[in-house]
Amino acid sequence: MSDSGTWIEIVLLAMLAGFIGLRLVSVLGKRTGSEKPVGDAFRPGNPAVVSVAATRVEAPARRLITVPTGTAADLAPALQAVADADPSFEPEKFVTGAQAAYRMILEAYWSGDAAAMDKLVSDEVATHFQRAIEQRGGTALANKLVRIDAAAITAAQMIGQMAEVTVRFDADIVAEGSTADAETHDVWTFSRHVGTYDPAWLLIATDVHA
Repeated sequence: MSDSGTWIEIVLLAMLAGFIGLRLVSVLGKRTGSEKPVGDAFRPGNPAVVSVAATRVEAPARRLITVPTGTAADLAPALQAVADADPSFEPEKFVTGAQAAYRMILEAYWSGDAAAMDKLVSDEVATHFQRAIEQRGGTALANKLVRIDAAAITAAQMIGQMAEVTVRFDADIVAEGSTADAETHDVWTFSRHVGTYDPAWLLIATDVHA
């Protein structure tokens, strides 16, 4: 009885193994040797090599400056150095702006309004003008700028990140107590830190030429 029971169990297990084998074959199929290898998700096969055309980035063209009328041609390299450091610098427009600043600063000084020079002059120059105003008692001067006959750049340089440009102004001014205008020749130097977003140039030095 025991032996027959054992044989029955063996037959049943064999039949079960055969059944499972048939199910696997029907689900997975049989290998024929021509199957593609199964890839490993963590070890992908060599990717296809895609030829990418080399892209060459063209450097922006250097903007060459034009020397303003009245400015010596030999200043071109110095002006170009300023323009290279400060792309917004255009000598001709700079001269126009310098003339406007010249008029505003003189009129503010004559009227005794030192505050009107704010953001136009450096702290040192502002102190100089303020002392001169105080020395005359803070009274206004009846001076008048008749016209600016000429304005020309006489020097330009880069000192580190500081750009400095000097302009000579030839102007006619009527002084207080006079009825006739007189020629004056002022040489002013303006400066700007090219590493900032502030486009303002400040007057940092003044001189008078005969």
